[in-house]
Amino acid sequence: MKELLDYIARNLVDNTEAIEIKERVGRFTVTYELSVDPNETGKVIGRNGRVAKAIRDLMGVAAARQNKRVHIDIE
Repeated sequence: MKELLDYIARNLVDNTEAIEIKERVGRFTVTYELSVDPNETGKVIGRNGRVAKAIRDLMGVAAARQNKRVHIDIE
C-alpha cells in the first residue's frame, strides 16, 4: 500500500525529492503520514479536499483487500 501512495504522490507533485511517507502499523490499522514540499501541498489536497478524499478512497479499497483500515495524514 505504501507503494501505491508513493505512486499517486509522485504523479501529483513536481518536486518528487521532497516526498516523505512514514508508516505506522497497528493491529488492524495502518497510518501513513505523507509529507510534500509546502509549496505543493495544495496539489495533493485539491480544491475543497477532493484530491485528498480520492487518495483516501483508493487507499481504503487497497486496505480492505488486506482486511485492514488505513488513515492518511497529509502534511
